[in-house]
Amino acid sequence: MGTDLKTKLERIPLEILNEGKYELIDEIYAPDFVEHYAQPGVPPTREGFKQFAMAYRSAFPDLRYTVEDAIEAGDKIVHRLSASGTMKGDFLGMPATGKHATWTEIHIGRVADGRLVEHWGLVDQLALFVQLGIVPAPGQVPVAV
Repeated sequence: MGTDLKTKLERIPLEILNEGKYELIDEIYAPDFVEHYAQPGVPPTREGFKQFAMAYRSAFPDLRYTVEDAIEAGDKIVHRLSASGTMKGDFLGMPATGKHATWTEIHIGRVADGRLVEHWGLVDQLALFVQLGIVPAPGQVPVAV
């Protein structure tokens, strides 16, 4: 796959999400891109990712990703990321909390002809939602005996 492609795919968190450079989506994502980690109500397509990215940055205007690791294997690349942001806007039906959070993510992308054609993701949503105050921390919920 090569370092050029690795660098190109790292532009997703570092430029599209950190800086809001949405025009890069058409350059990096294939027209027939398939999202296997689509959020509720978001189409699993390139256009759906554009919608998601804009809504995400609107909710977390200070969103910051750091690429911790990148591993290439055949036509796939895996990124382990750390992220942080302050929820200042509503997001996916959740009202803004005004709280800051840090979390981790793992993403797997499949590439063909130099463009991203498929994506799978895993986000530590429990850590994120606890820090944002959306759900109580485990062990802090009263349990009936």
